[in-house]
Amino acid sequence: MTSVVAIGNFDGVHRGHRHVLASLFDAGARLGVASCVYTFHPAPTAIVAPKRHQPRLQTMPNRVATLHAAGVARVEVEPFTAAFAAWGAERFVAEVLTARLGARALIVGHDFRFGNMRAGDADAIRRLAPAIEVIEVTGLDHGGEPISSSRVRAAIAAGDVDLAAALLGRTASITGPVIHGEARGRTLGFPTANIEIAEEIRPAHGVYAVRARLPDGRFVGGVANIGLRPTVGGNRYAVEAHLFEFAEDLYGQTVELELVGRIREERRFASIDALVAQIRLDAAAARGLLQ
Repeated sequence: MTSVVAIGNFDGVHRGHRHVLASLFDAGARLGVASCVYTFHPAPTAIVAPKRHQPRLQTMPNRVATLHAAGVARVEVEPFTAAFAAWGAERFVAEVLTARLGARALIVGHDFRFGNMRAGDADAIRRLAPAIEVIEVTGLDHGGEPISSSRVRAAIAAGDVDLAAALLGRTASITGPVIHGEARGRTLGFPTANIEIAEEIRPAHGVYAVRARLPDGRFVGGVANIGLRPTVGGNRYAVEAHLFEFAEDLYGQTVELELVGRIREERRFASIDALVAQIRLDAAAARGLLQ
């Protein structure tokens, strides 16, 4: 099967990635072949430079689903190992681009590198496989700075979900199964879904207005506390979401939690009564942001 191919991590599938995908789709339409994204798991830095490895914005299943939803026909996930990292440019071009992917065209970023010691670049592909059209795509800026997965990570880690959304082109989210907690929220009058997030990235501690996407596709608004829960003696990072007008059992089901807005930082209150009073205010603020 022939294809037009874009290579990269595509973590988060942010606006910069979608800029690359637009060129991918244009080339596919022009050549009359299917689009393909070739990506890696784990990220190459996790193997070749673990000290520089950064938390992932998405699990691989979420990333693949996002790419398909964006219109990519085929997503090829390469298991990245130390042995694979040692491949030379010639082997990669022959075995992957030509034999496996049948690449008619290759879409790459301006800083594209591949192969052992990152020795290969766009010119190396033109030399090794003249039949493959190589299209280099410039980056996309926001606010005078390049859009990148690193910048999205920094925004989420700082709790700046508005900037993260602007860079992603959609609301930032975290995903995971609903697990059993201590049921303390229920005793306070605010039952919560405790979500064990699967992504490596952890949003800044705080209270957020959220929109939960349930397994059946429904969306339910709510307010979530993300952090350590210091008022009740918590010492473990937790995501607890109170969903408005919702009383169904979600245990064991996977929920995506969109971070619509950050209401405040997490803090310790002098009493449980003070905490409950603040939760009421937080819930009202969340409803306002979700309108």
